[in-house]
Amino acid sequence: MSDTTPALRNRVTDLLGVRYPIVQAPMGWIARSQLASAVSNAGGLGIIETSSGELDNVRAEIARMRELTDRPFGVNIAQAFVTDPGIVDFVVDQGVRFVTTSAGDPNRYTAQLKAAGLTVFHVVPTLRGALKAIEAGVDGLVVEGGEGGGFKNPREVASMVLLPLVAQAVDVPIIAAGGIVDGPSMAAAFALGAEGVQLGTRMVSAAESPVHDNWKQAIIAAAETDTVFLNRHSRPGLRALRTEFSEPLEQQDHVGLDVLGRVLDLYFGGDMNASIALSGQVAGRIDEVKPVAQIIQEIVSGFVATVSRLATTYAAPDATESA
Repeated sequence: MSDTTPALRNRVTDLLGVRYPIVQAPMGWIARSQLASAVSNAGGLGIIETSSGELDNVRAEIARMRELTDRPFGVNIAQAFVTDPGIVDFVVDQGVRFVTTSAGDPNRYTAQLKAAGLTVFHVVPTLRGALKAIEAGVDGLVVEGGEGGGFKNPREVASMVLLPLVAQAVDVPIIAAGGIVDGPSMAAAFALGAEGVQLGTRMVSAAESPVHDNWKQAIIAAAETDTVFLNRHSRPGLRALRTEFSEPLEQQDHVGLDVLGRVLDLYFGGDMNASIALSGQVAGRIDEVKPVAQIIQEIVSGFVATVSRLATTYAAPDATESA
């Protein structure tokens, strides 16, 4: 399916150089060239991860991206997991023009990245974090609601509360993350102040996602209540699919990162009880594995249809009708 749907233009698409303000989340080991190139080729923005810490492999994946697509893509710097002090030079040397930073202080890399001419968005889970990122000089924000999968703030805030709270306090463009899966949810995010959306769980379950089919099928089978939130009273917060392995962990006061020790056996070996499958609540709304291009086209067309329907239904009445 080609990107034949008319482009959606706003500040996010202008900054990223893409047709649609749809970004793929930077999931560790998953957000590599196979998936990211499919997203970029479909008119969104693919992101290459660095949270795996495998910078030699990341370099190879970026080179592979240039073979698979001639469209823009970005890189994420997950500060808590990438300790190499040369990470900024590494990213700049790859010729990447867009970076998201996450899991750390936005002051750490923002000035250096912007001095090199890169566009920088920082991922934030709270209003306080958003204001700190603005002070650091970021170009935009990825505002991440607590319903999303992966590493979370233990004091989770749902997107319905967080997005408008941040949007009314800042002037930079916002990409909404958490709970986005289709056109109506994208329209809802835009109504709350976003100008773009980031998809994680929906992309994990895409046809081009490199993860084992067992994980994809577990997402498809999941109900809206089939995630667990670990470490509500410690750090890091983690949202994952509810499985035989993860459910008992929900009752523990603290779950250490050693729980991820066999994560690759789950991701690529299909052993759903080897580790935790980081996924968001939106898994309960996913019922089919689809190609990335189809996912993006359906989101965009659904977004346009939703906005049009709302405008038609709730447009201000004609002045003569109210007289």
